[in-house]
Amino acid sequence: MIKTRIAAAAVAMSFVAAVFCLGATKTADPAAAKATAPKKEAAKMAATNPQMGKWKLNEAKSKMPAGMGKNTTVVYAEQGDKIKVTVDGNDKDGKPTHGVWVGKFDGKAYPTKGNLSWNSAGYKVVNDRTNTITTMKDGKIAWSGKISVSADGKSRTVTMHGTDANGKKFSGKAVYDKA
Repeated sequence: MIKTRIAAAAVAMSFVAAVFCLGATKTADPAAAKATAPKKEAAKMAATNPQMGKWKLNEAKSKMPAGMGKNTTVVYAEQGDKIKVTVDGNDKDGKPTHGVWVGKFDGKAYPTKGNLSWNSAGYKVVNDRTNTITTMKDGKIAWSGKISVSADGKSRTVTMHGTDANGKKFSGKAVYDKA
């Protein structure tokens, strides 16, 4: 009985070894493997990052500071080895806003294009469902906060603290539902 189990285990391990050996020969060209590594890593990040996708503001659950604009739709998408965040909403006067940020979640400030109240932002990963964000206007911190995706992946909450254009401190919370 033991000899049979040992023989079966040896045959199974032989098949596993053969699969690994054959699989390894498919990427024998190191240059090709290196060239596709960033794309594979970005795809893996997109597939495993719960922040990715389209999010719509849930105004009933949000508590936005008075006189502050609203980001009604936020879309996170991969763009090469970076993340693209597209933000659409309305400013404090109700005029449409549109901004695009492209960067890495490495804490460094990357420029934002568009007509948001800030012109650069730095995102940093805290854990698999949470990022921090620091937004800046001309190099000065506008607001910072935390972005957390719920365990079920159906909602995300942005808590923020900052100082408005008049020097008044504010805090707020925006809750988004996965679209």
